[in-house]
Formats: sequence, structure tokens, C-alpha cells
Amino acid sequence: MTKPSKTAIKSIRIENITAAPEGTLIARDRDIALRDLEAASRFIPFKDTAGPYDVCLTLEENRLVFRIQNAQGNKLPMLVLSLKPYRRLIKDYFLIVRSYDAAVQDGKPSRIEAIDMGRRGLHNEGAGLLIERLEDKIEMDEDTARRLFTLICVLHSAHAPALW
Repeated sequence: MTKPSKTAIKSIRIENITAAPEGTLIARDRDIALRDLEAASRFIPFKDTAGPYDVCLTLEENRLVFRIQNAQGNKLPMLVLSLKPYRRLIKDYFLIVRSYDAAVQDGKPSRIEAIDMGRRGLHNEGAGLLIERLEDKIEMDEDTARRLFTLICVLHSAHAPALW
């Protein structure tokens, strides 16, 4: 196994979530995002150069909280991000998840493909917003931001029915 880059996430975990049922799109998205962030990411918090980083994401009072520790064991300043600007995107994500699950049950490949294209567009929009809002705090590439946006949505999975 290769050693993680000094500008990467070494480990990431999400806390305070209700487990998504295995086999669902949400569970699949979560697992892929976690795996991919640990395999390849560009993540430089607070211009710190002592990575790779251990990252913990939680939701607290409808805010996303980043707890980050560098490779030297130093805890970096906690980062709290309001999720109000993401509300529509998160709501749309769960609508897409419901549509995807229905399309899978109906066995309609063309509908599944169309829904997946919409999902990718939504992730691109969420990633762009994340990069913009964190530009002076965390440097990241678009793939990293897309995967973090996925985890923001996953953190909301317990509250998804309230968003509809």
C-alpha cells in the first residue's frame, strides 16, 4: 500500500448518522466516497503542510463540523460550515435517491441512466459550492469536493423525510 500524500486525507469518518440500509444508493454512495477519499484526494486545511490528515465529519445544529488532525498529531482549528446554502441541493439529492430506487425496482435502465446523469450534475454543483465556501480554509480539488458533498448528504439521511 502506498503512503498517503502530505496533501491528502489519510482517514475519514462520519459520526452521528443513522446507518443507511445496505444495498441502497445512499449506502453505496457513502462507501464509495469514504474509500475514494482515502485512496486519492487533494486536501490542504488552513495551509497546513503536515499531512496526510485524519478527518471527522459531523452534523451539529444543522452545521457541518470538520475535525482535522495532521500527521504530527496536531488538531487543527475546528471548522464549522453552515449548511443553509446546501438545503436545496440536499433535498434534490434525496429526491434523486427515491427516483433511482423506484427506477431500479421497475427495471428501467434508460431511466436509471437519466437519473444518474442528474445525480452527477447535482454533485458537480454541490462540489463547486463547497470549493467556493471553503476556498480560504481548505484547498481541495473537484473530485475531493464531490465526495465530501456526498458525505454531507449522507449525514442528512436520518433527516431526509423532513426535507421532502
